[in-house]
Order: sequence, then C-alpha cells, then structure tokens
Amino acid sequence: MTEALREPTFLILTALAEQPQHGYGVLEDVRRISDDRVRLRAGTLYAVLDRLRTEGLVEVDREEIVQSRLRRYYRITGLGAQRLADEVGRLRRNATAASTRLRNAGFVVEGGQA
Repeated sequence: MTEALREPTFLILTALAEQPQHGYGVLEDVRRISDDRVRLRAGTLYAVLDRLRTEGLVEVDREEIVQSRLRRYYRITGLGAQRLADEVGRLRRNATAASTRLRNAGFVVEGGQA
C-alpha cells in the first residue's frame, strides 16, 4: 500500500497531468485548481519537484532561455500519472465512505451527492 500524497504534491502532479509546465505555470495552476486555497511558494515548489524527479514521478520536458533566464518545463511521467490515479481512487473511496455515513446520519453532503 502506497503512502497518501500530501496535498501540495497531489496538486503539483494534477497541474502537470494535462501538459508540461514551467515553475510559475505550476504555481498558478495549483492556485486555480485549489480555488485559490493553496498558494505554494517557489522554494516549496522546487523542493517538491526535486523530490518527485528523484522518485521518477516527474521529469524535465525541456529548457529554454527567456530574458536571459533559464525556464525549465516539467512533465509527469507514466509512473507519476499512475501514482496520481491511485491517489484519486483512494480519495474517491474515502469521500464515498464519508458521504454515505453522513447521508445515513441525516446530514446533507455538499453538492447533494453521497
């Protein structure tokens, strides 16, 4: 059984699931995905990206020079996509269990689904 992903890691992998992105793009996408609830700092992002690269979950897609600065684009790997899919399944199972129990206890679940 794999360990649950921390929320920043989950959101970074989610941001990269659609297409390769550079660091600032990932920061902005995480903010959008989380409805402005999660705002990663650049230091946190790059520490997580380094760890994810070591684990084989993301890799460098390409690099380019923009205004004399290196811009590195990252992409999710097949292993990273599988790890994200596994986490989505785990979260979905947990949410379903919680929704069912809340509904059975007479509580309304946000969104009206259980």
